[in-house]
Amino acid sequence: MADVHHFTHGLVTPGVAYGLSILGSLLGLLCTARMRTATTGKQRFWWIVLAAWALGGTAIWAMHFMAMLGFSVTGAQIRYDIPRTAVSALVAIVVVSLGLWIVGFGRPNIGRIVVGGIFTGVGVAGMHYIGMFAMRLNGTVSYDSGLVAASVIIAVVAATVALWFTVVLTKPLAIGGAALLMGVAVCGMHYTGMAAMSVQLTTPTLGGATAGASAANLLVPIGVLVLLVIGGLVFAIGAAPTKEDLEARAYLDKVQAAREEAAIAQQRGTVRRPSAFTPRGK
Repeated sequence: MADVHHFTHGLVTPGVAYGLSILGSLLGLLCTARMRTATTGKQRFWWIVLAAWALGGTAIWAMHFMAMLGFSVTGAQIRYDIPRTAVSALVAIVVVSLGLWIVGFGRPNIGRIVVGGIFTGVGVAGMHYIGMFAMRLNGTVSYDSGLVAASVIIAVVAATVALWFTVVLTKPLAIGGAALLMGVAVCGMHYTGMAAMSVQLTTPTLGGATAGASAANLLVPIGVLVLLVIGGLVFAIGAAPTKEDLEARAYLDKVQAAREEAAIAQQRGTVRRPSAFTPRGK
């Protein structure tokens, strides 16, 4: 078996990966908090889309890619199949959006959260292994079934807890603490799945080069995309009215309506209408 290294660059890649996971989780929970205060189905739909990009695209998939920058195999050149890598990103976003849809529309309950958590967790684990399947190297990859099962269980539990967070959390401090825990869970699932992997090197590819793009080649375009997504999410969250803003607006509208009613009533009281009955003798 070849020597497999998950921390080739020390703590840099896992540290950045954990930071991305926290940031994506934080933005996702803020989006779902706004989703619950949305007044129309269209607004709820778009908040679910934004939350899916934050959780699936940043907290999960971008974390996975960043962690893979620290992955190496002694004696092997690692490349990535771009279409399969793109599919893994799409899977992460789609399964998270469907999980949020399950708990976000209709009245939330334990059954919805559990069903959504199982679906999303299995989908996230599938995203991880699709991403691993996108790797190209001169070797045969095999997996320990016990650790694979453990990674799936972690993903399901993490997804279920995350969906529960999206239903109950509103306070900034609670959302921040939940984001820290979700970052630990996502990273734990990733590195458990990676620990299940082993590589048996084979004859090097003819010509000495493995087909596909290196992680370094993908870093810049993916990094730019992640920054654009994060920037768009921050703008959307900052521009949208909060629950307090909506309550204040409703209160001002109520006060204004009361003033208008009082003005109309006062005007009616000061204008004397001619009587249709005139007493005799007058």
